[in-house]
Amino acid sequence: MKPWKRKFIHRGNKMKKWTICAIVLVLMSAAGWMVVFAQEDQYVERLDPWAFESPRRPGAVFSHDDHIMDLDDDCSICHHVYEEGELVPGESSEDYYCSDCHSLTSAPDNKMPLEAAYHNLCRDCHFDRGKGPVLCGECHINE
Repeated sequence: MKPWKRKFIHRGNKMKKWTICAIVLVLMSAAGWMVVFAQEDQYVERLDPWAFESPRRPGAVFSHDDHIMDLDDDCSICHHVYEEGELVPGESSEDYYCSDCHSLTSAPDNKMPLEAAYHNLCRDCHFDRGKGPVLCGECHINE
């Protein structure tokens, strides 16, 4: 074999090795990003379960982003404000947890206990819209 051919073949093998290494690195990087995004999708939001002293079930699974999309950014549907027993239109309690206004039991300043507030608002909305979970085990998922 002529000497110039050997050099060319030798260089070709090095190029193949570098190309293969680059492809492997790109694939490993892509796989790593896929794992990161898969873990983000597995993040589970729960409605403030810490508000209950001894909950019978885990906090209800809740996707805030999905609800924002479905409700066309009308946050006051869930984050409502009442004054003297009347709904205040256009007002929103977005910076508060439900438990900030709804106590665990009925109180003179708030007649709707926290558990009833969740169940009435969430379940009734799901029934009205014909979508979303309505049974206990569909919201309160053990994970």
